[in-house]
Amino acid sequence: MSMTEQATGAHHPQPRARSGAAQQPATVEHVTGAQSLIRSLEEVGAEVVFGIPGGAILPAYDPMMDSSKVRHVLVRHEQGAGHAATGYAQATGKVGVCMATSGPGATNLVTPIADAHMDSVPLVAITGQVASKAIGTDAFQEADICGITMPITKHNWLVTDAAEIPRTIAEAFHVASSGRPGPVLVDIAKDALQARTTFSWPPHTDLPGYRPVTKPHAKQIREAAKLITQARRPVLYVGGGVMKAGATAELKVLAELTGAPVTTTLMALGSFPDSHPQHLGMPGMHGSVAAVTALQKSDLIVALGARFDDRVTGKLDSFAPYAKIVHADIDPAEIGKNRAADVPIVGDAREVIADLIVAIQAEHAEGHTGDYTAWWADLDRWRRTYPLGYDQPEDGSLSPQQVIQRIGQLAPKDTIYAAGVGQHQMWASHFIDYEQPRTWLNSGGAGTMGYAVPAAMGAKAGAPDRTVWAVDGDGCFQMTNQELVTCALNNIPIKVAVINNGALGMVRQWQTLFYNQRYSNTVLHAGPESDGKETHAGTRVPDFVKLADAMGCVGLRCEDPADLDKVIEEANAINDRPVVVDFIVHQDAMVWPMVAAGTSNDEILAARGVRPDFGDNEDD
Repeated sequence: MSMTEQATGAHHPQPRARSGAAQQPATVEHVTGAQSLIRSLEEVGAEVVFGIPGGAILPAYDPMMDSSKVRHVLVRHEQGAGHAATGYAQATGKVGVCMATSGPGATNLVTPIADAHMDSVPLVAITGQVASKAIGTDAFQEADICGITMPITKHNWLVTDAAEIPRTIAEAFHVASSGRPGPVLVDIAKDALQARTTFSWPPHTDLPGYRPVTKPHAKQIREAAKLITQARRPVLYVGGGVMKAGATAELKVLAELTGAPVTTTLMALGSFPDSHPQHLGMPGMHGSVAAVTALQKSDLIVALGARFDDRVTGKLDSFAPYAKIVHADIDPAEIGKNRAADVPIVGDAREVIADLIVAIQAEHAEGHTGDYTAWWADLDRWRRTYPLGYDQPEDGSLSPQQVIQRIGQLAPKDTIYAAGVGQHQMWASHFIDYEQPRTWLNSGGAGTMGYAVPAAMGAKAGAPDRTVWAVDGDGCFQMTNQELVTCALNNIPIKVAVINNGALGMVRQWQTLFYNQRYSNTVLHAGPESDGKETHAGTRVPDFVKLADAMGCVGLRCEDPADLDKVIEEANAINDRPVVVDFIVHQDAMVWPMVAAGTSNDEILAARGVRPDFGDNEDD
């Protein structure tokens, strides 16, 4: 298979149905709409469905008992179902599937759907709806979930005719997984599930106007190649689109061919090996000093599957003031949205990078090569002077950064890590090395607390032979930890590290820095009478070890740095049940580097009160 053929289809799971497909339909079967739904899920290759039954979706649950191909995982909350489907999709590259009933069941999926939308995750949410004649009457458990989710889905469908179910499911999986991946929703009226219909496969699909462009324009590719070889300070700014396109091997070839430095966003960690000498780390609000500064002082940014979001750019009008922009993305709406592109390229990241490699080789053959010697001297000096690091607490308590670092160092090869949102997320991005794609799962765009445990559950369901660690905070953990019951009952033995500082850590950090240490409503483990003061671990509510035991998991606790490795190794050795480790860490640890919200990336702080000195700004 050629690189182009791979780029156009191999990395996007596609349903086995196409408009005008030449395949002969299977024998027509007389079934219920519910049976047609489950048969359709089998045909598109759905392996796991995360969900909870309820009145409107109940007809779909009966034929599930007869399906040998679709595994259903009964979750404890619909939000858990959505995040589990996302974790499954992020870890496997396949489409994640979740299911809920009408009304509150469907609305509980809104947060994970919005999360998947922000992070471009292929997700199919299937919801039951009240009977078609009752729609619009405020019937029991009725909610206009199509209207509610319209801004946060690529597309959604309301199905009131059982005959439309196979076509709709085929279209839903195609839309979710092709082009820029994303969530879709299929809302099916209860009477459509109950009605008698016929089933045949493949159905005829009809998506007028939906034609994602995958092949980039050759002229734009040549222009980009020329700029790269002419630049003196280029940077490859790599986003999650490279991961989703399956273009990580091509990225490595491009980087080594050009010799340019590489930055990988929070959603792209693992798409380029952390250990590679050309990797500068993660850019953005809590990115490495070298990565943030490289973008600021570059004369050319080659953005690949990235969207110039505010967490990377900081104050937008001061971002990378000397840089020309090559912006490649499969979604034309992203190009020029935040930063004007000098060379806009619409196309699939794998095709774009493959074509760029050929074009740059042609430039090299003509004697045009970039000289980045002086640039690398600056980059290496910044890396040496301002490396990522942390201080050990003076009181002898556990350092949260050390806990996370040791988890990464002691974990088995090919471990998958899912992080919640907050300080522990940033520390996990900094202090665990990501050498392979799809080993780092997190909620980047939406920043959804409670993501880690259900996402780890979904990842483990999709990759049962790999170790999966959820790195969570005590705040995030208390939002969705009930899914550990799901894990215990369904033989999904994930491992959870609760980085327990007794507070909403990132919010507390902002209160320390910007609110004169007024810790309003960020203490988690004690009541308001504590006045924000530290409380002995024995009085913490809840006791996470007892909670883990009650949910059928193994509960462990670590408070002494001397016990750290022993406890992590004990957790790694348990593979027949979920494990929760309560790491009691110092509450005053902060995430550095940091660019304060709304400020320029030029104002990055390497540590509290430490502003790097880069000398005079260069201009062209």
